[in-house]
Amino acid sequence: MDKQLSHITLIGIEAALAAGELLRQGFGGTFSVSSKSGVHNLVTEYDHRAEEQIIAFLRSEFPASEFLAEESGGETSSSEALQWIIDPLDGTVNFAHGIPIFSVSIAARQGGETVSGVVYQPITHELFVAQRGGGAFLNGNPIRVSSTSELKNGILATGFPYNLAENPGDCIEHFTDILKQGLPIRRLGSAAIDLCYVASGRFDGFFEISLAPWDCAAGILLIEEAGGKVSRWNETPLDIFSYDSVLATNGRLHGALSKVLRQR
Repeated sequence: MDKQLSHITLIGIEAALAAGELLRQGFGGTFSVSSKSGVHNLVTEYDHRAEEQIIAFLRSEFPASEFLAEESGGETSSSEALQWIIDPLDGTVNFAHGIPIFSVSIAARQGGETVSGVVYQPITHELFVAQRGGGAFLNGNPIRVSSTSELKNGILATGFPYNLAENPGDCIEHFTDILKQGLPIRRLGSAAIDLCYVASGRFDGFFEISLAPWDCAAGILLIEEAGGKVSRWNETPLDIFSYDSVLATNGRLHGALSKVLRQR
């Protein structure tokens, strides 16, 4: 795989692996935890440490880069500059509670499109990598979305916003509509992992009412390069900076799942 990858992608991989090692060392130990806005919207010292480490490394390799990261923020770039979109610890609630499902997500954008995506799951040592036009890989091996062609045979994943009690976008009712299809639904607690699992054929589809760019930038590229499809719930194009609804599938189930989500 390495011979096919750009310098940008290889540096993204190096940053993700190093941050993942930091998280693995901290997992299960004692660390500070604080709350952001919203119920159970947690942040740990490892979110900050991993993000600082990632940005410092990427900046040393690409000094002119721009950054958009979950903890330190940043601006949405409209220029041709190389922009890194970073979630240093996707699945903080899991991490803080000793649940071994979390990831590092790093995407690179240039010229208005995501050109590289890396998601690393430190506990399982699974490295998901995609490069625009170059395919999607898991630990160096090519991955493809599933071949499931009927919704009734699908397995789905979802996530919920921290302000779930406010029921934004009637997301609770939409979730109920999916449940009535009788499908198995998983809620892992890391959208980046959910998207990677769609890309690798473990899940047939994923839906969530709203995602931040650092949650989905890398995962979306992985799905597209693995032959899947990503859009808003109504099948219109998704702008990752819009914090809009996300529907990601193997492509074959996209229309059927969108139809259920558009019932209201």
